[in-house]
Amino acid sequence: MSHAIYTNEGDKMKTVLEVRDLVKYFNVGHLFKPKYVHAVEKVSFSIGSGEVLGLVGESGSGKTTAARVIAKLYEPTSGEIKLFGEIVPTKMSRKRLLKYRKNVQMIFQDPFASLNPLHKVRYMISRPLKIHRLVKGKEIESKIGYLLEECELIPAKSFLDKYPYELSGGERQRIGIARALAVKPKLVLADEPTSMLDVSIRLDIMNLMLDLKEKEGLSYLYITHDLAGAHYMSDRIAIMYAGMLMELGPSDEIIEHPLHPYTKLLKKAAPKPEESLRPERLVVGEEIPDLVDPPKGCRFYPRCPYATKICSEEVPNLEKVSSGHFVRCFLYSK
Repeated sequence: MSHAIYTNEGDKMKTVLEVRDLVKYFNVGHLFKPKYVHAVEKVSFSIGSGEVLGLVGESGSGKTTAARVIAKLYEPTSGEIKLFGEIVPTKMSRKRLLKYRKNVQMIFQDPFASLNPLHKVRYMISRPLKIHRLVKGKEIESKIGYLLEECELIPAKSFLDKYPYELSGGERQRIGIARALAVKPKLVLADEPTSMLDVSIRLDIMNLMLDLKEKEGLSYLYITHDLAGAHYMSDRIAIMYAGMLMELGPSDEIIEHPLHPYTKLLKKAAPKPEESLRPERLVVGEEIPDLVDPPKGCRFYPRCPYATKICSEEVPNLEKVSSGHFVRCFLYSK
């Protein structure tokens, strides 16, 4: 597999994160009859400094699992993760894990479930500052105020003594963003950060994240099921289906010239403003495959309108079709 799959061709930006052949299986069997969910299967991508990579796929595609492995919330079954060119070991001391998590933070999908309902905003923002020993004493209060105002929670004093239930969904997500930014990370893993919010708030949060990216020099892995949202946020887009990477390329290229049948399906499913936001009616084959016993060949072939015999027998490689654009499909095999 070409090294170009992991980097931006023609772009000299520094690589922040590099993932190679990442695999994650979950054991769902028992001692005498082991079974495994093949949640992530040999996924590879990179994220450059200041870049947003959109990771797109429907529920069950493995995108959140991949992010949680990168965040060290799950241990990988196999594969390699590099941060700033250094291999991230599977087992890490507490000191090294703290250093890693200072650089790699996560914004969770549900802003209510990710905040402790028993703690006030002041406590939740101060914890990462104290754990990582970034500020001391009276400096903590001013730092909390700065983070809240940076995330458009103004005036900051009015939020310090509030509990999560006293905040709106948008305010809770802003607290989650402020907490993630407290340790000045270089990479933020944003797991569907707008999917639990009202439609009217989503664009505000997306714009906030883009503003913070420029201001703080962040890189994002932006996880979503919404191809249009990924296009708005991302420099490049990676498409996942049933645990595997199906297509990867520049954001505009993926939207304007989608190649994989699954990417085309996602594009058709996106709401269309010119048609009163009604998505096109989709006609597909079977349901998403069982990842305990995934198909032998291409994971999309049971639903693919272009499937041939070889699709059910072999897994296609991720092939380069143009500059920076790759697709896993026999329709484009050389």
